[in-house]
Amino acid sequence: MNILEKQKRLRFWTIISILVIGIIVFSFLSLNLGAISISPKEVVQTLMGQGSDRQELVLFKFRMPGIILALLIGAGLAVSGTIMQGITQNGLADPGILGINSGAGFAIVLFLYFFQGVIPATSALSTYMLPFIALIGAFTAAILIYAIAWKKGVSPIRLVLVGIGVNAAFGALLTILQLRMDPQNYRQVTIWLSGEIWSANWNFVFALLPWMLILIPIAINKARNLNVFHLGDDVASGLGTHVERERGILLLIAVALAGASVAAGGAIAFLGLVVPHIVRKLVGPLHHYVIPISALLGAFILMAADMIGSNILAPTTIPVGIVVSIVSTPYFVYLLMKTN
Repeated sequence: MNILEKQKRLRFWTIISILVIGIIVFSFLSLNLGAISISPKEVVQTLMGQGSDRQELVLFKFRMPGIILALLIGAGLAVSGTIMQGITQNGLADPGILGINSGAGFAIVLFLYFFQGVIPATSALSTYMLPFIALIGAFTAAILIYAIAWKKGVSPIRLVLVGIGVNAAFGALLTILQLRMDPQNYRQVTIWLSGEIWSANWNFVFALLPWMLILIPIAINKARNLNVFHLGDDVASGLGTHVERERGILLLIAVALAGASVAAGGAIAFLGLVVPHIVRKLVGPLHHYVIPISALLGAFILMAADMIGSNILAPTTIPVGIVVSIVSTPYFVYLLMKTN
């Protein structure tokens, strides 16, 4: 192992350690803050089983599931964005921009519109069904994008342009569907689509956790193929990579991660766009470094945004998607200005 590689690995593990410590610290702060204030000492006592019934109820039933959901959703969206930028070779690719999030959102809203009276959205059955419903919508969007963009293969640029068009189409369908809802459901759906970790409970955590534990390690295992894609399709084929097959597999992973994340957190924009750019500036373009750090950074950013949105105007809460958009929009504009 040469000196340069050792330096990269040292930087990688240093950043990983900093992010893990940051996540632990901010998780602890999130447990303290809220409408019912609990001191750090009381949090520690409650975690050790020595707190009051009220403190246990607040921490274990309300705050802890929300924190874990924010971490899972942030990691899923960040890795999904990293994969999409890798397979399209376009720094502006993102599950929100390409229409994957809007496809997943449309499927969920359609499900709630027709079945809310039969299956309540907060029921355990609905909770475990929503990731699959979102997956159907996300895959539908992905298949449409891939089919329309196909022309003796898929050009990365054409994939992005078609994705933007599909995103606009699903956005229009969502608007039409929302206008047919009663005012209460319309308000709930509007807040959720702006990016809201709704119904933060352990059922949602257990429904989302397997998706992340399975798909993110698979994405890390496929990092070599993303690295090879940077060399161009011809070179990748010459190195023995089945370009279209691997691109399709990676797209499925990205779509599944985005769909599951949308089911629990709504259409959170820009997170999958900006995180990979930040990470590449820190550790370079190699995806076996970029993907793990993106997962942790995305988790950290969304958890911090959720903490800010829940407390900055307490008792009123700001949807986490709005906080992320406010923070990310200036960087998105900067990317647009830098892109040829």
